[in-house]
Amino acid sequence: MIVVLSCFEIADYFIWLANETGSFISNLKLQKLVYYAQAWHLAIHNIPLFPEDFQAWVHGPVIPELYQKYKNFGWQPILKNVNPQLSENIKEFLDEVAQEYFACDAYELEQMTHVEAPWNLARGNLPPDAPSNAIIKKEWMKEYYGSRVEEED
Repeated sequence: MIVVLSCFEIADYFIWLANETGSFISNLKLQKLVYYAQAWHLAIHNIPLFPEDFQAWVHGPVIPELYQKYKNFGWQPILKNVNPQLSENIKEFLDEVAQEYFACDAYELEQMTHVEAPWNLARGNLPPDAPSNAIIKKEWMKEYYGSRVEEED
């Protein structure tokens, strides 16, 4: 049986982790953590972690529906009680993503996505401050992060 997750369940896990560790997690940081979870899941397992697509916004990859859910927090930390119900292997995977990226602040994560191919491919020749809702294709994420997995092996 394949369990289909949503970006909201993945987001809940990172919000829960921030609550548990007393960390600051804004909407911007949350988007990037969910993005990297998707990217590395595609790279390692060759399948998406969740079906929603990211768009190449000015501040990096964003899932509009997830952004809308938390936009009322603005730049403030997302303070919400969540109780993610995920399988152990998904939790372990998300913990590995968190080990790599959780200590970074939102701005650092944004800068990282801006130098990586998937966001840049989706934006094309747009100026850095131009709005865009271009989709960051999952194939691009799989290819780019997949090549990084091979480098680390």
